[in-house]
Amino acid sequence: MSTPAREDFIVKDEPYYRPVADEVERFDAAYDVRMPVMLKGPTGCGKSRFVEYMAWKLGRPLITVACNEDMTAADLVGRFLLDINGTKWQDGPLTVAARIGAICYLDEVVEARQDTTVVIHPLTDHRRVLPLDKKGELVEAHPDFQIVISYNPGYQSMMKDLKQSTKQRFGAMSFDYPDPQVEAEIVAHESGVASEMAAKLVQVAQSSRNLKGHGLDEGMSTRLLIYAGQLIEKGIPATAACRMALVEPITDDPDMRETLDAAVTTFFG
Repeated sequence: MSTPAREDFIVKDEPYYRPVADEVERFDAAYDVRMPVMLKGPTGCGKSRFVEYMAWKLGRPLITVACNEDMTAADLVGRFLLDINGTKWQDGPLTVAARIGAICYLDEVVEARQDTTVVIHPLTDHRRVLPLDKKGELVEAHPDFQIVISYNPGYQSMMKDLKQSTKQRFGAMSFDYPDPQVEAEIVAHESGVASEMAAKLVQVAQSSRNLKGHGLDEGMSTRLLIYAGQLIEKGIPATAACRMALVEPITDDPDMRETLDAAVTTFFG
């Protein structure tokens, strides 16, 4: 089966990304030496958008895989398929990325089974190869290929963490929610709400983040703030938008919902 063209995976339009430190320069340097990169940080803080932005900036194809607990090694590397003409091999996304020189982004990699993530090991050291055992082929990674993984270290149990043998194959970059002023700027840009409204949404989120470990597994993410802003822009009252986009998604506990509703009322009346 023919390999897809690089152009099929090029990020054509510049994604909006607001740098918060020197993360762009550090990733640039890591890509120059084709270092595998691990992005660590809470859900919805901008890790995926950052990778998309860097792929655009570098002019490299991007293949993203949303990892899940049912994902097998074959889902990553490929498998034989049957059709009316017989048996044919179909490359998985990791194999395609290695062949065409794409950045392969494995999002929330710890959701995949550990025996699945082991297949990336030969691509993350000096060998830069991917064995296709079922096909009897050894794929040598294109010179432009890079692998990037992400996960949320604050939300993983001991049963869902990366092995040290995997972690130590990557350079790591830690992400977090931006400072309030920067986060408000991002929310205003992405949702269209006024700066004052965006600042209030960020204040609500900060209240929820203070409750992490005290009734909440995770605070409200920047992504959720953008959702709330988009609802407000569509004419939904702020308190109703906050309840739908911020409060209901992060907890089912009635007492915690009441606490978060009180925070919303504090800022929006």
